[in-house]
Amino acid sequence: MPLFRRRRSATPVPAPGPTPPPPSRRSTEELAAAEAHLSDFARSRPGVEAFIEPRTAVTDTTVVFVAASGEWTRRRVRSPQQAHALARALGVPAYDAGVVGYPQRMREWTRRRAEEDKRRLDGG
Repeated sequence: MPLFRRRRSATPVPAPGPTPPPPSRRSTEELAAAEAHLSDFARSRPGVEAFIEPRTAVTDTTVVFVAASGEWTRRRVRSPQQAHALARALGVPAYDAGVVGYPQRMREWTRRRAEEDKRRLDGG
């Protein structure tokens, strides 16, 4: 009799497979409001581009709209396909943020806003 023998389970263990994505915490109304906000942003500012961010363990798929001035807004969307469809419908070029990164004008606008906020808080 072998000293170290494995016992076989009576019930088979299912083979590991892809886990389904967790159900979205966002309601249809919230997603519609996000889409309306993005549409308003794109229509009211020149030179808007879309940067699509993939779903992570922490956040759903998001899209960042960046105007020519560097002003930007981020909203959650249903999927990358929906973000591309929205960008196409608005005539906005769409890019994968993980591949191309973000434009420098976005970082500069954020930096300027932080400086303005700091001056305002310092009383100047």
